[in-house]
Amino acid sequence: MTTNPSAQAATAARGGLHGDGAPSARQLRSVLIAVCVALMAVIASVSGLNVAQADLAVAFDASQSTVLWIINIYTLTLAALLLPLGSLGDRLGRKPMLIAGLTVFGLASVVGGLAPSAEVMVAARLLSGVGAAMIMPITLAVITSTFPAEERGRAIGVWTGVAGGGGILGMFLSAALVDVANWRWLFVLPVVLIVVALVMALRSVPNSRETSGHSFDTVGALTSVVAVVGLIFALQAGPERGWSAPATVTGLVVGLLAAVCFVVRELRRRDASLLDVRLLRERGLAGGSITLLAVFGVQAGIFVVLFPFLQAVLGWSALLSTLALMPMAVLMMAASGLAPKLAERAGPRTAMATGILLAGAGLALMAAVVSVDGGYLSVLPGMLAMGTGMGLSMTPSTEAITMSLPRDRQGVASALNDVTREFGTALGVALLGALLSAGYRGAIDDRLDGLPRGSADTARDGVANAMQAAQGEGPQARQLVHAAQQSFVEGWQHAMWAGVAVMGALFLYVLARGPRRNAQALGKHTEAVDTVAV
Repeated sequence: MTTNPSAQAATAARGGLHGDGAPSARQLRSVLIAVCVALMAVIASVSGLNVAQADLAVAFDASQSTVLWIINIYTLTLAALLLPLGSLGDRLGRKPMLIAGLTVFGLASVVGGLAPSAEVMVAARLLSGVGAAMIMPITLAVITSTFPAEERGRAIGVWTGVAGGGGILGMFLSAALVDVANWRWLFVLPVVLIVVALVMALRSVPNSRETSGHSFDTVGALTSVVAVVGLIFALQAGPERGWSAPATVTGLVVGLLAAVCFVVRELRRRDASLLDVRLLRERGLAGGSITLLAVFGVQAGIFVVLFPFLQAVLGWSALLSTLALMPMAVLMMAASGLAPKLAERAGPRTAMATGILLAGAGLALMAAVVSVDGGYLSVLPGMLAMGTGMGLSMTPSTEAITMSLPRDRQGVASALNDVTREFGTALGVALLGALLSAGYRGAIDDRLDGLPRGSADTARDGVANAMQAAQGEGPQARQLVHAAQQSFVEGWQHAMWAGVAVMGALFLYVLARGPRRNAQALGKHTEAVDTVAV
């Protein structure tokens, strides 16, 4: 039957399950738990295999390039298919798409855990990416199309906290499993989460879909896939193969050309487009997207810096290094839950600006205080400030994006939100990682005098390489270790100050062009369309 979304939301807000099928308060809680459990499975799988690179290489007798493909093919497929599958979910029904995605993802995870070869593992990870792209945009779309306006912000805050902190929690659990068992157990966690989410989704998640009079934008979908694959491949390949390598340049050129074709195509189709790019002129959509791009880029760049610092400089294990990030993740998730209250009282622009300012202060604190002798305690205060600031800024940014599109396009809105996160992550790893490497090489050259040429050349490749080279240097090992540690800290500072500059520019942008109060966006789109509820 066809129901008005605002009437459905109002009935749900009263907490009763009435004849029109509106969800009760208990069902809303079950819906939120179901989609967050599904989201956790997807997010945990993004970073889980990073802690098992050496184990994968040994198990499959694989090169480092093959291992990187096993890891990166998942995120590449996920990012590429988010927009098309998010739009299909709007049309075909969000619940059927979520159930199908959970099934595909679960089966692919089982295949990955049992994979006898690297080729099978790559295929399983690619299929997992397809399932994840079916799941991820739908989880947020279910929230925005099911929850009443007065509860939607808090629900999005919970979703955002899981999306932001789930990756760190996934890495910690993955590292623990690798330490106590082996890498194949890494696939047990997502399978368990998928089974729980599937059972809850079948019982609790209501269905909704778009009633569009336009045909599906197949050309727009294909060009968006090519654009995303090309650009993210270039960002992933640049640090590994070199920014002037033919593969990197080809990916960048193809991605940019496809992106231009996508924009031209969408402008011509206007209301019938996959994504109405004219909406990018709106303050909410533009401000939310740019904020998420920058914040997730800086977060990813921090991880690129933190893990070598904890493992190579401080000598910590993968498990202990991941555990060290948990305080940041906990505060990020807690702040995401508090952000809707701040946005409700002070407005989304104030909440976003406050979070950005706090995150920038955390970066500056890390850059100014970090030292080899100070160890973990020299970076912990900055990490805590950064986690809190990210949590405060992510939730209103996500809500600004979803509220900028009508209810019948929430799959697309959610997909745009997720694509922005993926681009930000890839961009942050590429740029801040490059700054760290350049700063390290520039700092270590003057500290290698008197060391054998072979060891010095190895040390220039990175701090982990320097630690390995020092094991065979005898009396000169201490000098090499000290040179690498101090140089890494200097490279760290270069990367962090660049992050501070990014957050400073973002702060000024949000003050000038940040989204207005959510009520205005809600008033614009609440009555825009009807939703078919099953």
